[in-house]
Amino acid sequence: MKAAVAALLVGLVAVNAYTVQVNHADSIPVEVQKLSGKELVDYINKQKTTFNAKLGTYFSSYPDTIKKQLMGAKMVEIPEEYRVFEMTHPEVADSAIPDSFDSRAQWPTCTSISTIRDQSSCGSCWAVSAAETISDRICIASNGQTQVSISADDINACCGLLCGNGCNGGYPIEAWRHYVKKGYVTGGSYTEKSGCKPYPYAPCEHHVNGSHYQPCPSSMYPTDKCEHSCQAGYPLTYQQDLHFGQSAYAVSKKATEIQKEILTHGPVEVAFTVYEDFEHYSGGVYVHTAGSNLGGHAVKMLGWGVDNGTPYWLCANSWNEDWGENGYFRILRGVNECGIESGVVGGIPKL
Repeated sequence: MKAAVAALLVGLVAVNAYTVQVNHADSIPVEVQKLSGKELVDYINKQKTTFNAKLGTYFSSYPDTIKKQLMGAKMVEIPEEYRVFEMTHPEVADSAIPDSFDSRAQWPTCTSISTIRDQSSCGSCWAVSAAETISDRICIASNGQTQVSISADDINACCGLLCGNGCNGGYPIEAWRHYVKKGYVTGGSYTEKSGCKPYPYAPCEHHVNGSHYQPCPSSMYPTDKCEHSCQAGYPLTYQQDLHFGQSAYAVSKKATEIQKEILTHGPVEVAFTVYEDFEHYSGGVYVHTAGSNLGGHAVKMLGWGVDNGTPYWLCANSWNEDWGENGYFRILRGVNECGIESGVVGGIPKL
C-alpha cells in the first residue's frame, strides 16, 4: 500500500552515549508539526537524532487525505475491556530476557518470519500484519512442521464488520478474534499466486522511486469481494484449507512482557500512530521528531536490540523491501514511542 505507517510518539529521551533530541508530540512546536517534504527531511537530519530521513518524492506528492486512508489501523491503543485477560508471562524471569533478540535467527526454518509483504494501495495493514504473524506462529508452534502463508485477503475481505472496513482500515485485535471463531485459509502474494486465496493487489513502490515495482496507484483499491472458495487448481476446498486459532489476546503494555511474549510464542502484531516523518525513514532507530499525525498503522514486531546505547524494537513493515531497512524498521523501545507498546496483540494457533 502506498503510504502509511504508524507511530504514536513520545519524546525527550537520553540514552547512554546517545542523547536523542525527541519531543512529545504535544510539545512539538506547531510550525514543526506542519513541516512536510524536503523541509521536513532537512529538519530531521539537522536534529542529528537516531534515524536518517530521505525524501520520498513519490509519496510526498499525495494529498493527506490519501495518506490517511492508507494508514489502515483504526485503533492504536487497545481498549481496557480487551485487557481483562491480557497476556503476561510471570513464569519467565526478567533476567532471562536477552539484550537482543531476532525471531528470524531464533526460528530460521520458519521462512514466513523473513518474508516482507506489500499491502499495495489498500489500507489493509491490519490484515496483512495479522496474516504474517499468524503464519509465523503456526510454524513456531508446530516446530517447523506446518509452514503456511495465511491469506491477508481472506482476513481483509471476509473478517466482517466487527473487524472494520477492509481496504479502509480495521482492528488488529478483531482480526485475531475472528481467527479463533471462523479461521482463515492460506494465500501467498500477488506475484506468487500460491495458496487458496492469494493477495489480489500488485506490489508497488511506497514513498521511494524504486526499480522493482511500478509506482503505487494514486487511488485506493476497493476491498476484494469475500469469497468462500479457493482459486482454480488449488487442491483443497475453502473449508478444508481453514486454519483456526486457539486463543486471541492483548499483550501487556510493559516492554518486558512484550519481550517475553515474543520469546515464548514468536512475533506479535502491533499498532502505532504514524507521523509524516516516519514515511521518510531510511534507517536507524525511529523517534517522532516532526510532521503531522497521519493515523494508525499496524506492523509485525519480531525482536529488539540496542544501537549505540539506544534501545529499539525491530519491526517488519508491509511496503515491500525497497522501503526503510530492506522492508524493516527500528523504533525506540521502552517509552511507548508513538503508542507502539499499547497496541500489541497475539494469539495461539490450534494445530
